Amino acid sequence: MAARARNELRIIGGEWRGRRLRFADGAGLRPTADRNRETLFNWLQAVVPGSHCLDLFAGSGALGFEAASRGAASVLLAERNRNAIARLRENVRLLQAEAQIRIHAGDALSLLRRPPEQPADIVFLDPPFAGGLLEPACQALAAGDWLHQDSRIYLEHARQSPPQLPPGWDVLRQRTAGDVCFLLVGQITP
Repeated sequence: MAARARNELRIIGGEWRGRRLRFADGAGLRPTADRNRETLFNWLQAVVPGSHCLDLFAGSGALGFEAASRGAASVLLAERNRNAIARLRENVRLLQAEAQIRIHAGDALSLLRRPPEQPADIVFLDPPFAGGLLEPACQALAAGDWLHQDSRIYLEHARQSPPQLPPGWDVLRQRTAGDVCFLLVGQITP
């Protein structure tokens, strides 16, 4: 029973509030804690409805599913782990959210090298801490066409390893919970 509880997440707000979703085991896979998600979505409450979201390194999909539950127009979940992808697909079917949530089965950094179908209003960046992927993802986002001037970027990182943000990115909000730091970033308008 303990393993089941460990591999479940609860959607905390919106249409699917209280729904529990299962997620796959995986190295470095740690869904954003409920309390941190609540704080993040309080920060984003005015911009989530109708937004286009990109959840890179989706893992459990906690952030993308939460955004969809709270009224995001579209969510693209990018994940390369086959077991995680299978579970994400299962959860999309369970929620009957095929029209709202799409899954990119592949490498997030490769995805960012392509032009987007739609620039993202909100990007969630929460890669495995040990992977060294946060800064390259930030740089790829800043260099491509995935963002527009009003985009918001959420980053989560180990407290002892703060990322170097691209020029023009401004920290709007920041919190620390134990060994995890999470921040909301926007682009500075010239």
